[in-house]
Amino acid sequence: MVGRMPARVRAAYQAEMRAARTTTHAEARWRHLERAHILSQPWPWPHTANHIAMFTLAVRQRDRREAFGQVIRIVVAAPGSALGRYPEGNTGRARVGLTQPMPVPDDLAAVLRTV
Repeated sequence: MVGRMPARVRAAYQAEMRAARTTTHAEARWRHLERAHILSQPWPWPHTANHIAMFTLAVRQRDRREAFGQVIRIVVAAPGSALGRYPEGNTGRARVGLTQPMPVPDDLAAVLRTV
């Protein structure tokens, strides 16, 4: 779904990214980034920006496996989104397969249905 991210989706995405930056709990940071990832998948640049934020957090936490996994995802995020080839609901973490679809949380599904 190449094009501009709809305002409602963009607002939800930005809220999750802001929450990831401002929370003091590491697991909460990841949870917000994962939710932002689900929202961003159809749009190349927000999707890539989300993986860059995940990479940055992994480096800060000295998590080599996660950081390496994010490098790969940074490379494939924009082309995958542009071509509409992304696994719906995937949280974007390195511990999850690149092509593994996952259930979309109900609240995020409602936001994405407005597209």
